[in-house]
Amino acid sequence: MAELSNAFFADGPVALPPGGPLYLQLKRWIEDAIHRGDINPGDALPSERDLAQKVDVSRVTVRKAVLQLVKDGVLVQRHGSGTFVAPQTQRVEQSLSQLTSFTEDMARRGMAVRADWLDRGLYLPSPEETIILALSPGEQVARIARLRLTGDVPLAIERASLSSRVLPDPESVTDSLYRHLDKAGSRPVRAIQRIRAANLDEENAQLLQVPVGAAGLHIERTSYLASGRVIEFTRSIYRGDTYDFVAELRLGDTHINGASKQ
Repeated sequence: MAELSNAFFADGPVALPPGGPLYLQLKRWIEDAIHRGDINPGDALPSERDLAQKVDVSRVTVRKAVLQLVKDGVLVQRHGSGTFVAPQTQRVEQSLSQLTSFTEDMARRGMAVRADWLDRGLYLPSPEETIILALSPGEQVARIARLRLTGDVPLAIERASLSSRVLPDPESVTDSLYRHLDKAGSRPVRAIQRIRAANLDEENAQLLQVPVGAAGLHIERTSYLASGRVIEFTRSIYRGDTYDFVAELRLGDTHINGASKQ
């Protein structure tokens, strides 16, 4: 057997955790090794053949365990290079009670962020954009789309639509959209956000560097000016393994007042 790529895998006999099919036992054994720090982010796993010999299971069993771990985001496969422990991602908490831009939100956490621009331009609006943004006949829509990253880790894909009257030159947005709108006196003051779970399709999964079908959060935000006019419609996809949305809930005033009278 070829020399194994990590000292952990070269150690003595393997005792898989009992219970369930062999591939799940092998999956738990690898997960436990990662949690203990015996193998670390970026470490390579042995080849399918070597790992099968080491653990004394079939290559089919190894393949099923590895594919499940890749699907769960624990391992990553790089074509022509092998299988590696996935890099650890720092989870981010975002409050649902404050209307902030991504840039502002990350800056408050001391996290450096950057954007890879996917699109900035003027287009004929879709029927959905026409209705939500209350566009006039013949009016164009400004679209900006970008991949949001901290370091080299992609966190989210943002696709924003605004009236071309509000944003006649999408190329002029260089960092924070809200900062840009603030300078023009058009920053939103409130928003309605809808969040739902989503399994990422091939395009979004590739951009976010996660397996196809991985868990994500699909967020639609409709933002308003103080006048009540809709200023922005944004559709975002967030990685499910990096983001937690937090909301503070309070007991309703009616219930509190009613209880105090009893």
